[in-house]
Amino acid sequence: MVGAARVNSDVTVTEHILTIDLGTSGPKVAYFTTKGHFVAGEFEPVELVLVPPDGVEQRPSDWWEGILASAQRLAARQVVDPVSVVGISVTSQWSGTVAVDASGKPLMNAVIWMDARGAGVTRDIVRGRVNVSGYSPQRLRRWISLTGGAPAHSGKDPISHVLWIERDRPEIAAATHCYLEPKDWLNHQLTGRMVATHDSIAVHWLTDNRDPSKIDYSPSLLAAVGFERRKFPDLIAATDIVGDVLPEVATSLGVPTGIPVIGGTPDVQSAAIGSGAVRDGEGHLYVGTSSWVSGHVLEKKTDLSRGIASLPSPLPGRYFIADEQETAGECLNFLRDNVLWPTDCLGTPEPPPNAYALIDELAASAPPGSNGVLFFPWLVGERTPVDDHHLRSAWANVSISTTRADLVRSVLEGVALNTRWLLAGVEKFRGGPFPWLNFVGGGANSEFWAQIFADVLDREIRSVKDPIRANGRGAAMLASLALGRVDIDGIADVVEISATYVPKPANRSLYDDAYGAYRAFHKQTKGWYRERHANAAS
Repeated sequence: MVGAARVNSDVTVTEHILTIDLGTSGPKVAYFTTKGHFVAGEFEPVELVLVPPDGVEQRPSDWWEGILASAQRLAARQVVDPVSVVGISVTSQWSGTVAVDASGKPLMNAVIWMDARGAGVTRDIVRGRVNVSGYSPQRLRRWISLTGGAPAHSGKDPISHVLWIERDRPEIAAATHCYLEPKDWLNHQLTGRMVATHDSIAVHWLTDNRDPSKIDYSPSLLAAVGFERRKFPDLIAATDIVGDVLPEVATSLGVPTGIPVIGGTPDVQSAAIGSGAVRDGEGHLYVGTSSWVSGHVLEKKTDLSRGIASLPSPLPGRYFIADEQETAGECLNFLRDNVLWPTDCLGTPEPPPNAYALIDELAASAPPGSNGVLFFPWLVGERTPVDDHHLRSAWANVSISTTRADLVRSVLEGVALNTRWLLAGVEKFRGGPFPWLNFVGGGANSEFWAQIFADVLDREIRSVKDPIRANGRGAAMLASLALGRVDIDGIADVVEISATYVPKPANRSLYDDAYGAYRAFHKQTKGWYRERHANAAS
């Protein structure tokens, strides 16, 4: 029986996966059945450490302590029989770097996906005497032919983090035994083994990805950037077993000793699985702290102008494509904490528990198009569809008659307009439009925002049930695939759609005009942003 384990001749117990989903805001620990049904979960927030002007870090110890605290609260609720837990699967924020010693102890804070301190050294590495789009043609050709992409000028890829540590933190570099992605560091904490998966290592741009069944480090790429192979983990597939959970860790998590820890996958890929859009031609939209549009393809190719490449998927023998923007839901947090309920005003109360519902309600009182106000969601620069960490957010076309409702609605519309830019690149890359997009992440809890996305993107939006649990569900289904409890079609079949949003024809022309103005604003201001950012840093 798929999804269940017979414990005696009369009683059948449903099997469960313990999932760990490390987001930027903190870890979620949950039980899912091997059929992908959410049972219960706990969350622990963690702090973001800002190191001006371009550093963004987190403390790995906060991650681990948050995981243990969440798991212990979850176990104390006794919602599942511990013996029914048959595996552990981790998903996490991607494109981060944890420098560790031989015991796996972090030597500094983790450098996470928003950190751009490696931009300068990366530009030095990728340039030559003659350049195309800021790259030496010979180096670019090698990177694309082997990996499918190349280090981003933004400096936010792990290869840039490592380059920055090696150059600017030589004492850390000298002591480093291994550089690990956040997911892979958590797997080490669980098992004592240092490995990376083919998908988690991809944006290090150091692996030969031409055959998805034979992915390994490229000696020529390691040599090109001056890295030692010994400082990077061995590679396994996302559906491989890292090892058994350590006995003392199993006790702390409240699970049986000796159960396997699955290779796992980063958040972009787990969301793709958890969205249910796993078949060729299907796509999904994720809106959380950041956002992306993604889908699966069978071939490896690259669109350098848009920063899109097909990269190894956690699903065996597949590639996936994604176009990601740095801040989406984070723009609502900024609006909540700095505009609507600013914490630095005396006498201002804390944001109410229903803050996001109130934001929707206020935004709905403004007309589509926000009376001409535009918002640009570039709080920490951008990675795609343009690789430019100098960009910053702005409101434009604000007048004396602009209302607070206009400003709030424009934030929701601005994220959607930037997503339209992402969607255009992904659809051109894959050779045609998506018939619909499965919608997951915290943003999908908003019916109002889902309709805005449908109208702005001119695509049917299908909100997935329990959208905020897409990453955990994806991690659970990947474990079920690894353990032989489900196949790929089975993953698509278990994901439920809670609501469908169809574009409103009456808003088509309005949002087409807004998108044109949005793109024009970027074209006209990108040089100013670059100059302004350089002056501020000097």
